[in-house]
Amino acid sequence: MAELPAKQGAMGMMRVMGKMGKMGKMGKMRRWRVLIPVIVTSSLCGAGLGAAEKPVKVYILSGQSNMVGIGQVTGGGSRWGSEFIDPVVSVYEGAYDPGADYDAMKPAKTLKLESFGGVTPTPYPGGGTQVTRGFLQVKAAGVYEFRPGFGDSTHNIMEVDGTEVYRKEPGKEAVHNHLKLAAGKKVPFKITYLTDGANGLGWIARMDIPGTLATVVKQEGKFPYLVDARGNWVARDDVWYKGVVTAGADKWLSVGCGAGANNIGPELGFGHVVGNHHDEPVLVLKASQGNRSLAWDFLPPGSERFEHEGKIYAGYKDSPASWDKGTKPEPINWYAGKQYDDCFGAAHEVLDNFDGNFPHWKGRGYEIAGFAWWQGHKDTGSEVTAGRYEQNLVHLIKTLRKEFKAPGAPFVVATIGFGGWEMEGNTLAVANAQLAVSGEKGKYPELKGNVKTVETRDFWRDAEVSPKNQGFHYNQNAETYMLVGEAMGKGMLELLGE
Repeated sequence: MAELPAKQGAMGMMRVMGKMGKMGKMGKMRRWRVLIPVIVTSSLCGAGLGAAEKPVKVYILSGQSNMVGIGQVTGGGSRWGSEFIDPVVSVYEGAYDPGADYDAMKPAKTLKLESFGGVTPTPYPGGGTQVTRGFLQVKAAGVYEFRPGFGDSTHNIMEVDGTEVYRKEPGKEAVHNHLKLAAGKKVPFKITYLTDGANGLGWIARMDIPGTLATVVKQEGKFPYLVDARGNWVARDDVWYKGVVTAGADKWLSVGCGAGANNIGPELGFGHVVGNHHDEPVLVLKASQGNRSLAWDFLPPGSERFEHEGKIYAGYKDSPASWDKGTKPEPINWYAGKQYDDCFGAAHEVLDNFDGNFPHWKGRGYEIAGFAWWQGHKDTGSEVTAGRYEQNLVHLIKTLRKEFKAPGAPFVVATIGFGGWEMEGNTLAVANAQLAVSGEKGKYPELKGNVKTVETRDFWRDAEVSPKNQGFHYNQNAETYMLVGEAMGKGMLELLGE
């Protein structure tokens, strides 16, 4: 195998493995390909152009809060403090010497730290190499990660119960080693600071909370492509993520492209899948907002009013959502389709200034490669909105293709999966509506071969094995979000007949 450029790291290796899978039967390598979708052909890509010259592939993802992304990466780090018992800092003469045995040396001075951690730790005396010792006692058993220091004080070596759990030398990346601790057991700790900028600040995070990405990947061994050999989260160098309206990260694809820096959505699994397939770079452009209905907020342009049981329901640009037949509607400060306008208007703004937003691709151009849609929970609120979902979804598919001048672009829909296979009522009605638009069902001949609905109910994880008891956000289970994203990629692959 050819040597990879250093910057590619694990991602470069994985892309090579994916492409080797195309060559023929290669045992386990071949199985990488079942999760890799392909792109629609475009007249913009001349047959004579090399991959380095072809336009960037743009996938537009949209939907409500679960497309925004609420899957937890870790259980969330917190400032340390009360876990540490009787901390004392000792100061040794001279700058840090890696060959010195500070445990055997006599300190020049010592200071008991009345406040360790929190936001106002007791100041360190300075004036030499500073080493803090004491005891650590956690309340809950689990696997922990330690993040000692802030700014210059992050340059240190930390040991807990005789095991090195953290090391960051000046000019080098931090190395974390997770440690399993028992609840209530007091163990020794030591932090040796490598620079004079030492203080008692630090953070501690439990890494084995069920359903977080850290637990799923680093403890259970799933989705191994998300970390490098040292267990650090990887960022691709060929897939850029850009979020508008919400989930506003703007970076090479990695964790933290969901609702916040500690969240993921389906963009992560989806982006890896499509990135593995394409020789050209990929832009994942996500335009999403939580708690939004396809029958109201996301209602596409061209949608008409309709009557149901004595009420008139809004068409595009109408306000309010409904009114009694025969009366004059009194507008509110929202209108049917406003979220559609906001989300896709923001997407247009990004693409209209493509070179300015993505200077690393300046002059290369782009093409719309496909769409992915995950939404529907808000429409389960009434029989009317659930009953119109299928019609509205078909109209959305056609409208987005026209809006972005991509008539043949594949369109993948993920079903709602709240509650798994136990769903009923309006929730089941929306899921069935999403399944009905899938091209292979034959109900809409014009969608055959270019629209695919992927089933997500198998990906539901109960609260007992998840970070939160929050069903409408899939209990914030990161495995669910990864599986949905990968399934959307596989659906894209199936549309192209591979």
